[in-house]
Amino acid sequence: MMSRKTLDLWVGVFVAIGFCALLFLSMKVANLSTLSGGQTYEVKAKFENIGGLKVRASVKSSGVVVGRVSDIRFDNQTFEAEVAITLDSRFVFPKDTSAKILTSGLLGDQYVGLAAGGDSVNLKSGDTLKITQSAIVLENLISQFLYSKAAEGDKKP
Repeated sequence: MMSRKTLDLWVGVFVAIGFCALLFLSMKVANLSTLSGGQTYEVKAKFENIGGLKVRASVKSSGVVVGRVSDIRFDNQTFEAEVAITLDSRFVFPKDTSAKILTSGLLGDQYVGLAAGGDSVNLKSGDTLKITQSAIVLENLISQFLYSKAAEGDKKP
C-alpha cells in the first residue's frame, strides 16, 4: 500500500500536468501561437465591415497560415476599418493580391483570406491591398431576404 506522502505527490503531479494541458489548449484557442519568429513585413487593407475580426486573427492563403492581424483601426476620412496584416517574409504575394474576411469552423472564428493575383511586382512592407471583400454579416443577409419576400408579397394580387 502507498504511503500518504507518495499518494499526495502523485496527485500533485497529475494536477500540474492537467493545468499545463489546459493552459496549452487555451492558448491554441486564443490564437496566441506566434509566427516562425523570423522576419515579417506589414501590409494594410481597408474593409467596409470587419464583422467579428480581432487582432491576432489568422491570415491564410490556400488554407495555410501566412500571417496575423496586427492592428485594427477606424479611418476617419474614408469611414472604413483599416486592418494591419503582418506577413511572414517567407511568403511573397503579388501586388494585386485580394483580401477577404472569411469564417472558419464551428466557433465561427473570422480570419483574413488572401488570394494571390498575377502581378509581376510583389507586395512590400507598407503597401495597401486594393481589392478587399468585407465580412458577410448574417443580420444583413436575413434582412435582405425578408425585404425581398415582402416585396414579392406586395406584387401579388
